[in-house]
Amino acid sequence: MANNYKKGDHDTRPWGTWEVLDAGDTFCVKKITVTPENILSLQSHNHRAEHWTVVEGEALVTLGDEKVVCKADEGVYIPVQTKHRIQNNTKKDMVFIEIQTGDNLDENDIIRYEDSYGRA
Repeated sequence: MANNYKKGDHDTRPWGTWEVLDAGDTFCVKKITVTPENILSLQSHNHRAEHWTVVEGEALVTLGDEKVVCKADEGVYIPVQTKHRIQNNTKKDMVFIEIQTGDNLDENDIIRYEDSYGRA
């Protein structure tokens, strides 16, 4: 088991920010802020599943071949190896809580398929 995240870790990305609120051997809880009219890469993970709950604003979530609109207090479950992305099409910040679960939690466990910022 490996969790390379620790409470307090944070980063700024082209689409917004993330911060680790808590972490243990098999889980990581992140607060992720997506700035207006931004989108994360279409990606999947080999070692982790994720639960996303929107807490502020509105998100357009791609989950496999589906697109789902999530408002505050709504969310989705993303199984291991499922392509997914989240998008903020509004004029205000969108904030969601991401709970990662798995036996190998690492920022390098990201397979990017499409990316608006040239990282794919």
